[in-house]
Amino acid sequence: MKIDNIKIKFIVFIVVVIQLLSSPLWGQRAVDYIDISNPYLRKIPVAIPLFKYLPENDEAKSLSAEITVLMTDTLEFTGFFKIIDPKSFLVDLQQSGISGNSLNFQSWTAIGAELLVTGGFELKDNLVVMELRLYDTFNGRLLVGKKYKGWKSDSRRIIRKFCNEIILRLTGTRGFFDSRIIFVSNGTGNKELYICDFDGFNIQRVTYHNTISLSPAFSSDGKWIAYTSYKKKKPDLYIWNLKERRGSVVDFNGINVTPAWRPNRFSLAAALSKSGNSEIYLLTGTGKIVKRLTFDWGIDISPSWSPDGKQIAFVSNRCGSAQIYILDVATGKAKRITFEGKYNSSPAWSPRGDKIAFSGRNNGRFDIFVINTDGSNVSQLTRNNSNNESPNWSPDGNLIVFSSNRSEKNRIYVMTAYGTDQRQLLSMPGEQSEPSWSQ
Repeated sequence: MKIDNIKIKFIVFIVVVIQLLSSPLWGQRAVDYIDISNPYLRKIPVAIPLFKYLPENDEAKSLSAEITVLMTDTLEFTGFFKIIDPKSFLVDLQQSGISGNSLNFQSWTAIGAELLVTGGFELKDNLVVMELRLYDTFNGRLLVGKKYKGWKSDSRRIIRKFCNEIILRLTGTRGFFDSRIIFVSNGTGNKELYICDFDGFNIQRVTYHNTISLSPAFSSDGKWIAYTSYKKKKPDLYIWNLKERRGSVVDFNGINVTPAWRPNRFSLAAALSKSGNSEIYLLTGTGKIVKRLTFDWGIDISPSWSPDGKQIAFVSNRCGSAQIYILDVATGKAKRITFEGKYNSSPAWSPRGDKIAFSGRNNGRFDIFVINTDGSNVSQLTRNNSNNESPNWSPDGNLIVFSSNRSEKNRIYVMTAYGTDQRQLLSMPGEQSEPSWSQ
């Protein structure tokens, strides 16, 4: 590998994606290596050996160890893979090559690997050229091959881009490794908003209101957030552009809460009580009222859009207890879909459009459930004698992020869409709650 001369004004990140090898698989439909609709998913054994590095010095060796671990952690995060212990490896990529011609696939199938990720890079003057490959070991086939160029500090981003390619190749849907999560934390003594990467890395504080901020939500393009804050001593709706640091405030009399961005449009739904009762309204992206969507004596709150933007799931007590309803925006007709339990809240519509996750009170505590949009097949995902609340889906619909006090304090957790592989996402001072995943 050879690094071209790059000017000082080289942008922060350049990625060059090229097809490395010709294969009959390229351009074909993705092989069903991973059936994402299978609740009894078998994890695929994958081997990720230490990436080959040049030059053979301590700096390159350290970077190789770092990005190999990052690749391992990123793929393991999905819940799709069983990572094979490196102690069982029979081959050292530093002594061999990373391409199919130099790989003895029997050395990998012998230890149970069905997939193999190989990588190699050259590091020079703080610039890196990296080649990454995914192989089917049993068939000896290249499934994905990419080449990237960027700064050494871009290594994390490079790995995530390749992981997106892996998930696309194996499932037919692109991964979520470029996504972010926004959440509430009271580590400063006040409830402020923070954003982190999908895996809890790179935590950044967003608000500095020194009061209570709640119910954050990303717009579809990830450029805007909407949330409720008590900055003016009452619950008002704040709409904010993260990059341009500008926005607007919805501060009608009464409450202005629980915003939800309409998919792929610069508009949102929210609960306002300007008429004296909490109802769901449609607003422009600048906070102007387009129209009122619900008309009922009960309290209507917590809207969540269907992926096509034609329906809204919401919470209402119009039948005497808090239950989940679905509203057809065009007709204004609403139907109740939850009938078990006396308090169901925080609906979140799956990106695939077929299910709604929600938090329901069960035996005196809250747990996470999913239900089909027609009200059938209610499934309980959490069972651990603690409160589990505020579910929200990953962009591909394969994971659910939520808050739980199972460790005594509220923390952010993530699990698969079927409730497996539940683990804490991040650790920071105070308590964390109300997570929301970007698209």
